[in-house]
Amino acid sequence: MSVRPGASRRVVLRGAVLAPVAGVGVSGCKGGADDRSAPLSGPVELGPESEIAEGGAKLYRDHNVVVSRTGDGTLKAYDTVCTHAGCPINKLDGTKLICPCHGSEFDATTGKVLREPAVAPLQPLVVEVENGTMIARPQT
Repeated sequence: MSVRPGASRRVVLRGAVLAPVAGVGVSGCKGGADDRSAPLSGPVELGPESEIAEGGAKLYRDHNVVVSRTGDGTLKAYDTVCTHAGCPINKLDGTKLICPCHGSEFDATTGKVLREPAVAPLQPLVVEVENGTMIARPQT
């Protein structure tokens, strides 16, 4: 019968050094609590209506809102908190929104998912213009 020796000091120390590093890699993939954002809870002023060109979109990162304008001039707005993991979407490429946490993509003009892992569309918002200034608020 062979006796298995206990872990050497070197093996124990190596494990103690690598465990925190491995933990950072795993938590970096998941997106921490600091990366999560709350959806819009009340009305916010966004800026002049003239900022949105027909067929274009603008991302208002400070408020987690995207506004687009259709070809007929209608404004549409969506909450830009990713429906997959709650991360704030911080990139707009044309009319495509890209989430930094896991790469989900959304259409800024419809809120629909273009690329998983998100499967639910973005939450639509009401957008109104008062004295030339756009105001977004949650739907009731």
